[in-house]
Amino acid sequence: MHGISQHEERIALAETDGTYKTLLESTQAIPWKINWETMKFSYIGPQIEALLGWPQESWMTANDWIDRIHPEDRERTTNFCVAQTIGGVDHEADYRALTADGNFVWIRDYVHVIRKDGVTTELVGFMFDISERKKMEEELLALNRKLEALTLQDGLTGVANRRLFDQTLKSEWFHAMRDRQPLSLIVLDIDHFKQYNDCYGHLMGDECLTRVAQALNKIPLRATDLFARYGGEEFVLLLPKANIGSAVEIAEKCRSLVQGLAIPHEGSGTSNVLTISIGVASITPAPDSEPDSLFAVADRRLYQAKECGRNRVVSE
Repeated sequence: MHGISQHEERIALAETDGTYKTLLESTQAIPWKINWETMKFSYIGPQIEALLGWPQESWMTANDWIDRIHPEDRERTTNFCVAQTIGGVDHEADYRALTADGNFVWIRDYVHVIRKDGVTTELVGFMFDISERKKMEEELLALNRKLEALTLQDGLTGVANRRLFDQTLKSEWFHAMRDRQPLSLIVLDIDHFKQYNDCYGHLMGDECLTRVAQALNKIPLRATDLFARYGGEEFVLLLPKANIGSAVEIAEKCRSLVQGLAIPHEGSGTSNVLTISIGVASITPAPDSEPDSLFAVADRRLYQAKECGRNRVVSE
């Protein structure tokens, strides 16, 4: 059969002797054929009714196929398949096919384009149910998102970790520089924490860190603010578009809240309960400045707070 492919030759043979058709209809793959000139189905396998609920005889034209694609996938799938077909390119498409009862099934459609004299005349293909595969892919994506979230979470306290803080500081620094807005940072440290561990043990120390972190994490903040454990007994609170006055008010709330927890600390030289010291800094980033400079200023003021007697906020 001169001028046609071996694949097309097989199709022609199948149509004449019927054996290939019988074989196709015994598989889970759903064969189909469309006359591109009339946009009508020449054939679709009877398996289509078991999969989607639509009777075999209801698949008359390409519009029946289009109308039974999920609305969210319809335009994308149709445009892609039409463009590939006009170009004479074999292709495959994944989409959700609507079922007769109103649900949907994930389909992968493999399409072979038949051309004569450079013009598309027919399409033949197979539909496969890939719902289980899609379900596994979605579960894997959800697991990956969960794992990604865990990499940004402190394993002990459950709050954001240093990695997320570093990422957020860089992005918020850029936003603040672009918008010419202030960016404030609170750095706080639990007073005499080494002595707390020495007095009560490391397990109690871990419990103390968790209790402090969870309490501070519940302070009402904006969606753009970030509270994180920086490391050891040190925590940070990043406040985009907050001036120094607002940051100091929040810092004082943090100090008062921790003292109000009334966690006993017999080893403290500052108070009989656990306290924190806080350094606050605020800056409107300049083009030649670096994010680390904000932390450096806040960290320096934290140590000033400790040198001045602890359990206090220093912002200048």
